[in-house]
Amino acid sequence: MQQSLNPWITRPAPADGADTAAPESHVPAPAVINAPLRGIVEPDAADRLARRSVSGSAAVWVTGAHGGSGESRIADLLNGARATDHCWPILQDGSTPRVLLVCRADMRGLTAARNALTQWASGAAPDFELLGLAVLADAPGKTPKPLRDFASIVGGGAPRLWTLPWVEAWRHGDTAGPPGRDYQRCATDIATLAT
Repeated sequence: MQQSLNPWITRPAPADGADTAAPESHVPAPAVINAPLRGIVEPDAADRLARRSVSGSAAVWVTGAHGGSGESRIADLLNGARATDHCWPILQDGSTPRVLLVCRADMRGLTAARNALTQWASGAAPDFELLGLAVLADAPGKTPKPLRDFASIVGGGAPRLWTLPWVEAWRHGDTAGPPGRDYQRCATDIATLAT
């Protein structure tokens, strides 16, 4: 019996017992955005973070994409960091601040982070060096797959992405001990970037 070739397959299927090694696949390098890009449309005014003139200095300015993002907690963990109260910092001396954007791993937080990153990428935010995005777990346990996938997509719009787990002790006000290896790794990375 003669078989006709399927026009969507470029070569015939191998005979039984033939070598069925997987073809070499090419995985493109991940997109890295480290500065604003031309052609990105800024978000609606209601979805943008405000700008705020800040005094003093900090190695890193921690900006929360929304209320409850964890910016104060992260700023407390990082040596020489200060929170910006959900605003892009503008330094009074005119220098360029280093900023870490933070959000929670729920839909509201990730959407706010996406809007903030779009604002930055469009050039609608003030001039600063964006170090990356830290996504803090919003609840104990494993983050649902759709939210993990969305966090990965949103994080692709930042120079770096840190996904940080839930810390139960914080819920009860215990901040004495180190929060864990992921937070320590994030703090080390940010300290390295801030120097």
